[in-house]
Amino acid sequence: MAGKTVVVLGGGVGGLVTANELRQRLGPEHRVVLVDREGVHVFWPSLLWLQVGLRESDKMVRDLAALQKKGIEVIKGQVEVIDPARRAVQVNGARLEADYLVVSLGAQLAPEQVPGLPQAGHNLYTLDGATAIRDTRKGLTAGALVVLVARTPFKCPAAPYEAAMLLDHDLRKRKAREQVSVALYSPEPGPMGVAGPEVSAAVRHLLQERDIAYHPQHQLTGVDPGTKTLRFSNNAEARYDLLVYVPPHVAPTVVREAGLVGESGWVPVDRHTMETKYPGVYAIGDVTGIPLSMGLPLPKAGVFAHHEGEAVAKSIAAQVLGGGEPGSFDGHGECFIEVGGGRAGLGRGNFYAEPRPAVKLYKPGRHWHAAKMLFEKEWFRRWF
Repeated sequence: MAGKTVVVLGGGVGGLVTANELRQRLGPEHRVVLVDREGVHVFWPSLLWLQVGLRESDKMVRDLAALQKKGIEVIKGQVEVIDPARRAVQVNGARLEADYLVVSLGAQLAPEQVPGLPQAGHNLYTLDGATAIRDTRKGLTAGALVVLVARTPFKCPAAPYEAAMLLDHDLRKRKAREQVSVALYSPEPGPMGVAGPEVSAAVRHLLQERDIAYHPQHQLTGVDPGTKTLRFSNNAEARYDLLVYVPPHVAPTVVREAGLVGESGWVPVDRHTMETKYPGVYAIGDVTGIPLSMGLPLPKAGVFAHHEGEAVAKSIAAQVLGGGEPGSFDGHGECFIEVGGGRAGLGRGNFYAEPRPAVKLYKPGRHWHAAKMLFEKEWFRRWF
């Protein structure tokens, strides 16, 4: 049997899982190539702990080059061109051809799309931003702390709500909460609405318990860093002293230029196989747009990238090896929801359920927080 080449673009959750699973399923005569711009894997869920000083950044990062000992070829470089019709990519000026191509390049963060936003606050979704929040928060002893969702869709639907609750707890620990107001603004009609009205109401209640003011249906139009003022499409304004924001998300430029995105602005795929309109080309994770029957898209979350990656690896291996069951993503997922004070909840369910997702939120407790810490350790042990 002639050796096949599988190229995986992106070393985040989906790409890491796909490359590992492929390498385990395919013999050494087949190449598994992982391409990543930074050459490192960041365990993004820990950014929430980093922002309040509960995690050091070096504990959240691993060098993808470590995968080479497993027989995965790792290329550190920028994906400059994707030619899906030919299953080829250009990386660092060199052409790389594949028998199967998996696009797992995530969502591109675009704070510059909102005038004034990059200068006004700190981006919760980057290492530098979370580190800046950690350092800046210590100086906030009075005034207004605002957590802001600039636009939908955004990855990790629980993250802004978790950030607000963790920062609230941090203020209480530092005995500054009475002097600092905490508010959350979002264009969403309610928190985590895709998970259903019961989950949404439960998350809203968690905010209310902590006296965190919640302002849904506030679409940001601009920020004035000089006066520290947020402006919204409903003519509302809000002042802040410390701004923690979730930036607009877009599909990566190289993905858009390849003609892979659909009307939603994201890559359309078969919701079970994750194959694009191009045979042998798959897309997984945050770069995809999967509509659900109730009108909202499947959330952008690492757990879905993980399960999608497993399904794609199983399908590609079955094709390469000429037998075996293909993989299928079934819409199930779960995520921890940090509430502060060493406690967390857990949301779990089937997002493909009809007529709407069937998701349950388990009551916050110390056991779920401990489970998340164990998950972080297990993640690195399992995949590296």
